[in-house]
Amino acid sequence: MAKIPVGLQLFSVRGECSKDLPATLKAVADIGYVAIEPWGYGGDKLEWMGHPAKAIRKMLDDNGLTCCGIHLATGALLGDNLGRTIELNQTLGNRFLIIAADKPRMSSLQGIAELAGILNATADKLKPLGMRTGYHAHGFDFVQYDGRTAWDILFSSTQHDVVMQMDIGNCAGGGGDPIAILKKFPGRALSVHLKDYGGPAPDSVIGEGKADWPVIFRLCETTAGTTVYVVEEGGADGLGFGVSRRSFAALRKMGKC
Repeated sequence: MAKIPVGLQLFSVRGECSKDLPATLKAVADIGYVAIEPWGYGGDKLEWMGHPAKAIRKMLDDNGLTCCGIHLATGALLGDNLGRTIELNQTLGNRFLIIAADKPRMSSLQGIAELAGILNATADKLKPLGMRTGYHAHGFDFVQYDGRTAWDILFSSTQHDVVMQMDIGNCAGGGGDPIAILKKFPGRALSVHLKDYGGPAPDSVIGEGKADWPVIFRLCETTAGTTVYVVEEGGADGLGFGVSRRSFAALRKMGKC
């Protein structure tokens, strides 16, 4: 079986991106990552971090990187923003349009239903383009309503091709059970954020915390449908590459890259 490619969520090195995006992408590629996932896109411009989409694509191509997803605001999928969001991501060669977080909507049953409707409607519009939308896990997504988490309600209310981007550390940190969720929603975790939790130090990385990585990887590589692993572990304020480098080294030691 071919190894699942490993990318880096650029929020992990956000401080470096702000200083020098081309140099940051080169450093990420030099570590060994084969893909990146930008963050914070709002759908209002055909650029990111002040760089036009075509310029970013050239930076990726020059460093042998692909764009394996993007974290965006819910508004990037609404109204006229959706067309720009699609165009930017077609230029980047990315097919996963992932809402990074929507705490206001995930804080009520009515809001969860509204978010599910947005995701389902967007999924229908993206399907002919070979693209998918989805939602990324944060701790607040695991608040409970009558014994069910907001996350469970959301993904029970969305169609199968809405991507469930599980974040192992965020889920566990919010009281959720990432392993149980991967089992409950087979074939939906096409993109998975690798982040450990409960480690002995603030900069603990994959394999140094409490996550049961052998079980997580087995599920991802059998029933969960995972096509890309995305590391989201970095230094304070996203400065430096040491933590992200250690994360990659840990995955290499586990035989994942």
